[in-house]
Amino acid sequence: MTNETILRIDASARRTGSVSREIGDSVLAAHPDATVVTRDLAVTPLSQIDETWVGANFTPASDRTAEQVEALALSDALVAELQAADTIVLGLPIYNFGVPAGLKAWIDLVARAGVTFRYTETGPVGLLTGKKVIVAYASGGTPLGADYDFASGYLRHVFGFLGIADIAFVTADDLASAA
Repeated sequence: MTNETILRIDASARRTGSVSREIGDSVLAAHPDATVVTRDLAVTPLSQIDETWVGANFTPASDRTAEQVEALALSDALVAELQAADTIVLGLPIYNFGVPAGLKAWIDLVARAGVTFRYTETGPVGLLTGKKVIVAYASGGTPLGADYDFASGYLRHVFGFLGIADIAFVTADDLASAA
């Protein structure tokens, strides 16, 4: 695809020796002409949402105070990156059977009613359609799809909720067993 924009999100706390980052590198190598925007959650950790953020998020944009606008500034930037992307490459290490806290913070900051999804009489509708997610899934002992894999189903649900149904997993799982 020409002029493809890829949003790469690295969720591993490890900057060196990270299998999920290596998988992400391999995925990007297959897209040499893409424009890549990188969001490294280890290099630039994200803050958790708080009461000020929640209040700002549920205040109509035209009624927000300067403090509320500032509270949503990072969230707005993350949403803009996501909206501009054709493909999201997500480097996902499995920590304690689930997603890292930094990735959960990113999800909380981009899942916004009226912005990335909306509520209707028949239920929520995702507003980020036409995008693809490639998850670089790495785990020492949690195989993809295992009963105790709480990450892959969660990500399928969250991205589906946002309107992204095209999700693929590239895995290096159960790595501790191979050692």
